[in-house]
Amino acid sequence: MSRLEELIQKLCPDGVEYVPLSQICIRQKGTSITAADMKELNKPTAKIRIFAAGNTVADVDYGDIPDQDIITKPSIIVKSRGNIGFEYYEKPFSHKNEMWSYSKKHKQICLKFYYYYLLNHITEFQQKARSGKLPQISTPDTDGFLVPLPPLPVQEEIVRILDKFTALEAELEAELEARKKQYEYYSGCIFYFYDTPEFCWMNFKECCRISRGNYITKKDTHAGNIPVILGGQEPAYYINKSNHCGQAIVISRSGASAGFVSYWNEPIFVTDGFIIEAKQNTNIKFLYFFFKSIQDLLNASKRGAGIPHITSEIILSIRVPVPTLAEQTRIVSILDRFDALVNDITQGLPAELAARRRQYEYYRDKLLTFKEKAS
Repeated sequence: MSRLEELIQKLCPDGVEYVPLSQICIRQKGTSITAADMKELNKPTAKIRIFAAGNTVADVDYGDIPDQDIITKPSIIVKSRGNIGFEYYEKPFSHKNEMWSYSKKHKQICLKFYYYYLLNHITEFQQKARSGKLPQISTPDTDGFLVPLPPLPVQEEIVRILDKFTALEAELEAELEARKKQYEYYSGCIFYFYDTPEFCWMNFKECCRISRGNYITKKDTHAGNIPVILGGQEPAYYINKSNHCGQAIVISRSGASAGFVSYWNEPIFVTDGFIIEAKQNTNIKFLYFFFKSIQDLLNASKRGAGIPHITSEIILSIRVPVPTLAEQTRIVSILDRFDALVNDITQGLPAELAARRRQYEYYRDKLLTFKEKAS
């Protein structure tokens, strides 16, 4: 039996009481401040954080807002507009006055336990959000929300367990972000070769073939499992025929994602894009990683005020660094491993992080579910 099970068996074997959040917490007001003031007053080294909707924050100094609006107690901040959510914060802070926060009323409450409890029910609050331009909840939605009242040792043990899960997830997120930066750096600089007999710069047509996709509309097709590459970063829809089979690089031609580079090794139907294939002297996956390394340059090459697009002339003007086939294969092997590590949701860090999040959500739900005590 785990320590938590022992505590529950000892301290609340018959269940726990449920009470409104306002019965155990004090609701706090924020400060009157505009988005423009937050931007003007923001100083990275300041001591007081002001929270606004979403992930918007500003760090300000004492004196920038009234002293009575500064909250110094550990609190649960309610993000009541737009992206509905909660945040736990322990340092001096305030928030815009359309938001509110909660601190605890007495010592027999572990406030962070109630932060985790509210977080576990975030979908319910999102569903309560008023319809309109900006989803919004009101103070009665949180004041009246029923929360369990287990003994303090039970609350603290659950917080200890969930804090450990949170720390593990944060470590994985930090490692994934570091690996992504490493991958971006390495995939960018790996194509800067010295001028040696094993390496040369080639004009596009010397190592690549280019063709353009075929115009198609969804109403003129039949549903299937062939992805339609229309210009975005994901397939637009799926149909029952293809216009290319085998390995290919696709560069989106128009729209917000014009210049986006993708690699395919399956039947596809390309419509608003360019299809690039490799000639015999080049490894197509090597070409893909090269074009991906100049993604920003391709994006910056967009033309047109209405619907931006890139032209085949822009692509044809690109010169490609081409080492020996053996060196190309070596580079592809390195970048494939990096790519799988930071981008593949079926393996590497993304898969591990996704599994950790599922595990965390599962245990959080189990840990925060209590039998209600009979009245």
